[in-house]
Amino acid sequence: MNETFYHNLPSGLQIVHRKTTSPVVYVGIMVGAGTRHELPNENGMAHYIEHCVFKGTEHYTARQIINHIEGIGGEINAYTTKEETTFYAATLRQHFRTTLHLLADMVLRPTFHKKETDKELTVILDEIESYNDSPSELIYDDFENMIFEGSSLAMPILGTKRTLRHISKSPDIALNWMKTHYRPERMVLFVLGNISTQQVISAAEKELLAHSPQGIQYSLTTPAENVHSTSLPFREGTGVGFSRTFRRHTHQTHIMLGSHAYPIGHPKQLTMYLLNNILGGGSMSSRLYLSLREKHGLVYNIDSQAVPLSDTGYWNIYLACEPQHKEQCLELCHKELKQLRDTTLTSAQLQRALRQLEGQMAISAENQENNALAMAKQMLYHHHAPAWQETFAKVQQITPTQLQDVANEVFDPEKIYTLLYD
Repeated sequence: MNETFYHNLPSGLQIVHRKTTSPVVYVGIMVGAGTRHELPNENGMAHYIEHCVFKGTEHYTARQIINHIEGIGGEINAYTTKEETTFYAATLRQHFRTTLHLLADMVLRPTFHKKETDKELTVILDEIESYNDSPSELIYDDFENMIFEGSSLAMPILGTKRTLRHISKSPDIALNWMKTHYRPERMVLFVLGNISTQQVISAAEKELLAHSPQGIQYSLTTPAENVHSTSLPFREGTGVGFSRTFRRHTHQTHIMLGSHAYPIGHPKQLTMYLLNNILGGGSMSSRLYLSLREKHGLVYNIDSQAVPLSDTGYWNIYLACEPQHKEQCLELCHKELKQLRDTTLTSAQLQRALRQLEGQMAISAENQENNALAMAKQMLYHHHAPAWQETFAKVQQITPTQLQDVANEVFDPEKIYTLLYD
């Protein structure tokens, strides 16, 4: 099993390093700042920043950022979620130090030159249009808008054309937002690779404790004082679900149904994880796939997911079918949910589900990029990054009764939201 090491800088910035035997090092910075930290007129800010830090820093132009990584055969990437923004790279271990320097410059010392950010604004607006043309992606935004209505979690990650044009008016708007939200106590430096932990700490102390004379103009030497970020807790309303139909010019009917579930770290989170895997979690032996695809031939693909967030969570089922089959598909989905509510799994069924999940987790752990990103997220919220074997050991303690109890709680038909693109 790979060893995992932890260290905190005086500022509160967390460092997690997992040693591997691979010559490739994954290094990145995850920031606990995403869509839910935006005000309505700032919607799209976190994603806009993710794009624009690639357009130049104190030490690198946009072209140099790309050439710096690709010139050594590495890869650099970033993404934004409802609660995090992450910047990371994969490189050979001899280039770890210079790669971290580049990432630190992007996160701490972006310049936001108007000429460059205006070009990137056009790219993001095009991304929004592309997203709008993809109902299988857009339905997730509309579904989250339903179940998190009235919360910043309901806002789309990409933002809107109106808010983005406001955000891009002046570099100071984005830089001030970063100054408020990109705080050391909300950052994780994550490293996965065959280098020493002392190398990681030494590089972090040099690159992440340096004062920035330009750009954001703050140091990560000490925690923030009297800096308040926007992150209103989500408060579930009546708990009664409802249905909504949008008219879309699509050949198929796209359907999503689901409801609220458990936050990160909740005692029932892992039970929900296993239950979702049984229901429709990405395998051809899941109950939904066997029913709607194999037995009835109504869909090409169907899956479910459980999404835990910092103080709430949700689960959903997604499918697309011919319009004349939508009622039958919904009926079959509800039938499988009822079966999990009403019938306790046998010991044999539970053991089969555990064997399947163990194999999935082991195979997933072979993907080092996913490992690095999962490790960072665990650190951000748990301050600990267990290996998959440790997590699976906890899953093995789940009983059939616990699974049924969770099914009755989260699959309650009175609490299920349904969204159709017809």
